[in-house]
Amino acid sequence: MPGFDFTLLARGGPMIWVLAGLALLGLMLFVERVLYLHRGQIRAKAFVEGVRNIMEKRRLVEAITVCEETPGPVAAVVKAALLHAEDAADKMRFHVQEAGIVELPALERRLGAIAAVAQVAPLVGLLGTALGMVTTFRAFEQGGHYAMAGALSAGMWQALIVAAASLMLAIPMHLAYHFLTARVRAIVRDMEWSGNEIMKYLQTEFRAAAAGPKS
Repeated sequence: MPGFDFTLLARGGPMIWVLAGLALLGLMLFVERVLYLHRGQIRAKAFVEGVRNIMEKRRLVEAITVCEETPGPVAAVVKAALLHAEDAADKMRFHVQEAGIVELPALERRLGAIAAVAQVAPLVGLLGTALGMVTTFRAFEQGGHYAMAGALSAGMWQALIVAAASLMLAIPMHLAYHFLTARVRAIVRDMEWSGNEIMKYLQTEFRAAAAGPKS
């Protein structure tokens, strides 16, 4: 089966270069987001267990240091709880939620731009198709009843190629957006679980152990 002839893209007219620019932009945004989210996603259960083991030894400063050295929003949420380990439950919950709200925009950054590329690409393709048809009818009008197929084919090539190229860009960009959105949701779930688990531990076992020697 013969491969795709990429030289045909040169017949796509000016809109093909707009699509090429959008493709480059979309690729850069996707790679940056994948690397950022990969760096920020840790094994939440193992991390919380490690922090609990440190706290059982009454090493609060060490636990906070571990959170500071661990990248990602899960560590930031756990750190917020540790910084307010002695506070009332409502105050601790407020600071944990505040930490989560601060981290959320960083997780969702540039997702809107990727969605915009996916939505704009078909519109660029539609514009290129319209321009190709205009070129075709103009050639037909100038050629009259004796317009040659070669004169008409340039506009038709432009219309078809730019339409196909726009779909070839829009489809993977839509998939990329949904993939990244799913990754963000997974990290948010880890944040919520980690925050609840560390607060539950600090308000029950940690405080009970701290009050034990005093009784």
